[in-house]
Amino acid sequence: MPDKIPLTIFFPCHNEEANVERVTGQALEVGRRVSDDLQVIIVDDGSTDRTGQIADRLARENPEVEVVHHSPNRGYGGALQSGFRNARKQFVFYTDGDGQFDIKEIDLLLPLISSYDIVSAYRLNRQDPLTRKINAAAWGWLMRLTLGLRLRDIDCAFKLYRREIFDRIVMKSEGALIDAEVLARAQRKGYTIGQVGVHHYPRLAGEQSGANLKVILRAFKELFQLRKEIARDA
Repeated sequence: MPDKIPLTIFFPCHNEEANVERVTGQALEVGRRVSDDLQVIIVDDGSTDRTGQIADRLARENPEVEVVHHSPNRGYGGALQSGFRNARKQFVFYTDGDGQFDIKEIDLLLPLISSYDIVSAYRLNRQDPLTRKINAAAWGWLMRLTLGLRLRDIDCAFKLYRREIFDRIVMKSEGALIDAEVLARAQRKGYTIGQVGVHHYPRLAGEQSGANLKVILRAFKELFQLRKEIARDA
């Protein structure tokens, strides 16, 4: 693998005015170091605070930065779909806009992408409340059982893909199932998946928005629909 690669970095943001500038700065710093052809996408998913305004300013100030605005909010899956579909470079890396990962740890993923089509990280010492960790463990077990994904942390928002994958798979999830959908559909197409651990940090600002009942119920509905589709396509 060359020292520098064509790379898209993107991250979804919903009401992340306290984080978006810091995360974008880190994406630019790291991206310019590892890429000779960089695209950074901020997906503003219907934010009602100043996230969109800050993102637009960052795009004016930095030629590598682009902003995709959603109005109204489409949900986590919709935000990731926008990032994947607007990515133009050979490799696509995404993380979350809340700053709970250190983008510098992309260095752990890059060596593996020469051997795998996807590198899916797993969180070391996950920094979330106990209830959220228990719920996530149960949800992860159900996804692995239902979709046949032998991965430690399916929903970890720290992944590197070959962009060609998104020309060959369908993405339908607008909610929390999006990671599992992409991985399951890619695996069904024969793409390979590697794993590596990365550190997870406490949220410094803003609030988590993924654990409400409506999001959970939609995820369960999408999971069983996805299982049927994959079985039908087999």
